[in-house]
Amino acid sequence: MPTGKIFVVDDEEDILDLIRMNLEKEGYKVTCFENAENCIKGAINNPPDLIVLDLMLPGIDGLDACRILKDDTKTRHIPIIMLSAKGEESDVVTGLELGAEDYIVKPFSTKILATRIKTALRKSMGFGKLALPENNVIKRQNLTIDPGRREVKIDGKLIDLTFTEFEVLRLLVSRSGWVYTRNQIVNAVRGSGYPVTERAVDVQIVGLRKKLGKYSMMIETVHGVGYRFKD
Repeated sequence: MPTGKIFVVDDEEDILDLIRMNLEKEGYKVTCFENAENCIKGAINNPPDLIVLDLMLPGIDGLDACRILKDDTKTRHIPIIMLSAKGEESDVVTGLELGAEDYIVKPFSTKILATRIKTALRKSMGFGKLALPENNVIKRQNLTIDPGRREVKIDGKLIDLTFTEFEVLRLLVSRSGWVYTRNQIVNAVRGSGYPVTERAVDVQIVGLRKKLGKYSMMIETVHGVGYRFKD
């Protein structure tokens, strides 16, 4: 039976009770919150193994809460599954770009939610995931990547990258000259079995190149294979 500590955030009491009851049956220890502020405080003081986070919340909404959690070194490692009635593609993309592990649209099946949680927890423990490099600072000429601070600097100037852009750059630069397939990139950043197309990887590379300025040409396309960062 699965074990683990899970935070659930939703402003609807009925949904909280439903999720709590079903996850406790699965063997999880569940703590519920009706707002994101209390969840964030709880996660900083006593980090859970996973957070189920509703998007539409009073006060700090789910997207802002995700951003805060992923920006904090104490909580950025916690997998987040977003739960919301908003199912538009733009909402899904925004949530995932902020670092959410998965996104489930209401109304939902509690069995599917439990399965997604189990999968996310397995990924967070490293099962089926290509390991990213250690949290050592990486330097290539005047490009610096600091995984601990989640900062990228060019000539000492901070570059604003999304969660996914940062992880893709970190992966490519960590082994300059090594060619990564699109599937390997997804596996390293999100874990195996993540529902994303090869086109989505290409979109991330386009966005990354725009932000890298003079270093954009260092990311080479290896046609028919994937991408690499030039030595």
